[in-house]
Amino acid sequence: AKEVFLQSMSKHGGSIVNMLADMWGGMPGMGHSGAARAGMENFTKTAAYEWGHAGVRVNAVAPGWIASSGMDTYPESMKTMIRNLKDHVPLQRIGTESEVAAAIVFLLSPGANFISGNTIRIDGAASQGTRAWTLGKAKNSESYNGFHRAYVPDVLKGE
Repeated sequence: AKEVFLQSMSKHGGSIVNMLADMWGGMPGMGHSGAARAGMENFTKTAAYEWGHAGVRVNAVAPGWIASSGMDTYPESMKTMIRNLKDHVPLQRIGTESEVAAAIVFLLSPGANFISGNTIRIDGAASQGTRAWTLGKAKNSESYNGFHRAYVPDVLKGE
């Protein structure tokens, strides 16, 4: 990002969207990954402030549990946990790659020209709650699948 800024965006402006991932609520057993994710969020805020004068906007997206082919790479012992992730999301479903892509496209569009230094959580509000609160039965929440070749991970087929 720094090199792109120095070589081009410092003269012409632009928009950067960084990718991090869910890190809210701590990362037991994965502190190294949580630290990297938090660092990317801080970089997003810092770069937005430092480069704003040149017309450069810097934002980030932080996907939560997203249905992707990567889910099929986990060992069999984790398949039940993956299938149950939706039970910890207020919308009671897992997100789609299309929903992440749509947020990125928006942040890169002129419609977001006054948005900078922010991280959009794409997690169905999972990061907002606590296990002490019982979730009601979800309704009226449909996945957005904007890719004509969207892939449903094998582990989630039949859900």
